[in-house]
Amino acid sequence: MLRKLFFVGLVGIVLLPNLGSGNEGGSPTPGPNDRQITLAVKSYLEREHFLRKPIDDEIAARWFDTFLGALDPLKIYFLKSDVDSFAKRKSSLDDLVRRGDVSFAYEVYDRFLERVDQRIPIVEELLKSKLDFNEKESIVIDRDIAVWAKTQDEVRDKWKKRIKYDLLVQKMEKVSPEEARKKLLRRYTSFAKRMHQMNADELLETYLSSLTSSLDPHTSFMSPGTLENFEITMRLQLDGIGASLKGEDGYTTVAELVPGGAADKDGRLKKKDRIVGVGQDREGEMIDVVDMNLNDVVKLIRGKRGTVVRLKVVPVSQTVPKVYDIVRAKIELQDSAARGEIIEEGIKADGSPWRIGVINLPSFYMDMAAARQGQADYKSSTRDCRKLLEGFRDEGVDCVALDLRNNGGGSLPESISLTGLFIDTGPVVQIKDADQRVQQYDDLEPGVVWDGPLVVLVNKFSASASEIVAGAIQDYRRGLVIGDSATHGKGTVQSLLDLGRQLFQRLPNAPSLGALKITMQQFYRPSGLSTQMKGVKSDVKLPSITDHLPVGESDLDNAIPFDRVDTADFSATNNVNESMLETLQQRSNVRVADDEEFQELATDIARYEERKNEKTLSLLESDFVKEWNEGKAAEKEEEKKQEENAGPRRPVVRRDFYFAEAMRVTTDYLSVLSGAAMPSLAKSEGKTVIQGDSR
Repeated sequence: MLRKLFFVGLVGIVLLPNLGSGNEGGSPTPGPNDRQITLAVKSYLEREHFLRKPIDDEIAARWFDTFLGALDPLKIYFLKSDVDSFAKRKSSLDDLVRRGDVSFAYEVYDRFLERVDQRIPIVEELLKSKLDFNEKESIVIDRDIAVWAKTQDEVRDKWKKRIKYDLLVQKMEKVSPEEARKKLLRRYTSFAKRMHQMNADELLETYLSSLTSSLDPHTSFMSPGTLENFEITMRLQLDGIGASLKGEDGYTTVAELVPGGAADKDGRLKKKDRIVGVGQDREGEMIDVVDMNLNDVVKLIRGKRGTVVRLKVVPVSQTVPKVYDIVRAKIELQDSAARGEIIEEGIKADGSPWRIGVINLPSFYMDMAAARQGQADYKSSTRDCRKLLEGFRDEGVDCVALDLRNNGGGSLPESISLTGLFIDTGPVVQIKDADQRVQQYDDLEPGVVWDGPLVVLVNKFSASASEIVAGAIQDYRRGLVIGDSATHGKGTVQSLLDLGRQLFQRLPNAPSLGALKITMQQFYRPSGLSTQMKGVKSDVKLPSITDHLPVGESDLDNAIPFDRVDTADFSATNNVNESMLETLQQRSNVRVADDEEFQELATDIARYEERKNEKTLSLLESDFVKEWNEGKAAEKEEEKKQEENAGPRRPVVRRDFYFAEAMRVTTDYLSVLSGAAMPSLAKSEGKTVIQGDSR
């Protein structure tokens, strides 16, 4: 795990979204709607954004830096002279946007393509040369201290270090020198081809999102393609073959198959197979997709249910391609839906085990289109959780554990209605708009679905809607929050403005112009505290590596500051109190200190803390090998655990030492609530006895 943390900084090349194939071999040309979209985005940002901040020279300076960083984050393509030339227009970006003029984006991108093409001969020359891996030199891994090259000699030196790093990684992964050089040449030539495939929509998305993120990190412009993908994630279904794909060195590779999907049922397509061609229907032209951007390959494979897509596939460990014809079908993205499981943990006073119903909720989702159309069976996280809770209640569980770890949020109304499954009527969240008006949003439905003991599991990746639920549960003292020291810290509300619908309200079929996801409000807990920047602090804290990573809201550029509003009128329970929390934390600390896996985690954390501020990485082979191998044993153990948790479907909960301790805290909590004697401080083995999914 640590090796991944230290080496991940050099993996990414650019941060461009949804690169397309609309401009094979050339530069993108301005789109017919660029000006109209730009003017609309500028207008909405200044009128509707929570900060109500005009786009001025200060914003223009941030915009400039963000755009260049999106194109060339490692500073390996542009020259300093390029950047100096661009900088002459930096202060005029705010003036250009008022006219809907995006010519600067095309000017910069044309130069970027020129530099990308110029780097290929350097890569070819370096891969053919004999590089000295006993030379004591290092590569910059901190993007903040990277500098633009001034001369061609500096360019070559940057790329020599880059290629040496790449070759060392390939060597550590047991790739032969000859194969490694072929692989790297293909990687960089494929990258150059993909950069030439960018179209107007995608360049505009990169450019305008660089503007929006200069106001706050959660405001963004979505091109029509990105908007379509966003809507799929919210409704948890699409038409296609049911395969998760990834791009690898110019090839489209099968990452996972959706259980029960069309490809899974067909049985021929396998994980790690490479898709090299796509054809429509049984006789349609087979289109070569090697070096094609992943998003465009996905567009070719998706289609109306019941139709045929033909895939030209090179099976893993083979060289001869095969053609599979697969009938597209409706795909339910079940791994993103709420799922439940009942586990047995610990021992009650009567000698029987505690029965805990665990709900894993990856996101707060709702099929908005189906809900607008009045469909009675539309998909939503609250509906799915309600079914699971009713099942737990029928099975007589002693406690419910709501697992919100890694849940980045989603639908605000869903967070309110889902909280209402656990509390009676009352305020769930308070929301302040740009005019400083505060509105209270209540659970209006009398009664609860689950009124028994409740714990909520969180980590630093629990954000937004997750924090609304965890914060309300904590304020009401309705249940126990267990996890990292605090959640992510995202306390802002975004609205999605479909620009086609906004600009052409009177047209029955408005054109697809993308959407603006804009921060318009800030939310507050019933207690009046904002989760912004600070998150929700856990009642019982467990050690984790994520707690130490710079991945919280406070680590993001241009994050909106913390504040608070008045406390809402609500009545808290007595399910949680300070004395209880002190006891639970002390007992957990004793177990953690005595647990071998937590001790190993503590060693990993200490090593990370020691090295997290390192700015460079040694390219001396002996140093590199030592650095690489330090995390290898831990990574193998991590992969072994992931394999143990793998199966036809992702397990509801990963049964690792962290989850085991969270469940021991839970049984301690249940003992306190029931007035029973605390169990001895010894490990208990949990076992799965019932498994169920929301469908």
